Amino acid sequence: MFLILLALLAPPARPAPTVGAARLNLYLPQLKNHRVGLVVNQTSRVGNAHLVDTLRARGVNITAIFAPEHGFRGEAADGATIANGHDARSGVVVRSLYGKTKKPAPEMLADVDVLVFDIQDVGARFYTFISTMHYVMEAAAEQGKTVIVLDRPNPNGSVVDGPVLEPAHRSFVGLDPLPICHGLTVGELAKMLNGEKWLAGGRRCRLTVVPVAAGYTHATPYVLPVRPSPNLPTARAVALYPSICLFEGTDVSVGRGTATPFEVVGAPTQPATRPYAFTPTPNAGSPSPPQNGKRCFGLNLHDSAAVTLPGFSVKYLLDFYQQSTDKAHFFGKYFEELSGTDALRAQVVAGKSEAEIRASWESGLRKFRALRQKYLLYPER
Repeated sequence: MFLILLALLAPPARPAPTVGAARLNLYLPQLKNHRVGLVVNQTSRVGNAHLVDTLRARGVNITAIFAPEHGFRGEAADGATIANGHDARSGVVVRSLYGKTKKPAPEMLADVDVLVFDIQDVGARFYTFISTMHYVMEAAAEQGKTVIVLDRPNPNGSVVDGPVLEPAHRSFVGLDPLPICHGLTVGELAKMLNGEKWLAGGRRCRLTVVPVAAGYTHATPYVLPVRPSPNLPTARAVALYPSICLFEGTDVSVGRGTATPFEVVGAPTQPATRPYAFTPTPNAGSPSPPQNGKRCFGLNLHDSAAVTLPGFSVKYLLDFYQQSTDKAHFFGKYFEELSGTDALRAQVVAGKSEAEIRASWESGLRKFRALRQKYLLYPER
């Protein structure tokens, strides 16, 4: 009886937000009588069906699928080159946007009138799917194509934090002047790319954003129904990713080659007295993981109750640098591309506190937050 009473008093479970892809009535008319290219991966779903199957069942003429990092079906390992080919299930041609070609060339869009982008993002500047969207929009602007972005919630959508990218460190893991956590959905970001004329030559593409249905806010909790990439298998990994990914530019393993990537961190150059140890070994998501076969000492954030989520922090970076037994080789060349600034490495080496480091990027963040307000499609809470 007591359990029944508790069930009656408990608030009803909040239904999951209705994503843009599921709002077919808002965009199917724009696809009618057009040749359609889809920029999609395993997260591009309408209910339990892939967007490719959903649209083909409604007679949409899909002439090409464009595959980002990890491939169209999301099965390729981190960093693996994606090859051109055909989708075995639908027979549609698949064109790679991860390898030598990251921006669609004119011949790749010759049989396309409308490009539909529907990929789940996690709200971090260095997550490459937003760079793919940038290049797709840029190519569309240059070649007179239309882009439709089917929006999805940002699981880290309440977090706007970290240093803003400096132009000198522009790369595929950071094309635009965003902080590490940008607090935008892909639809809002697409509007920003167009509105701020960040595409090459200051061009703007013909853009339609199909928003998440009413009721979604940036504070709405959102657990992803499909893992967004092979090494982000859990909601906790997604929430930790913005903070932990900075270690990819150091000698510290982020747990690639373990069952808990981005939830454990460690290195052979950390003290053996650290509370947790693991040994990365090849697996499907990481056939050649950093620190492969080496005992790594560090932290288990998978089981920790002390982790504040969502959020962004450099405390882990400061801690691991301070305890490193080989500080001269702690940082790698890739670190500046991830952090987006020359300053962070120098601040860590100089022994600056997290508060001091945060103060140094606050001016840039303040300007970005003001800019962000112009493009928000959803309330903050």
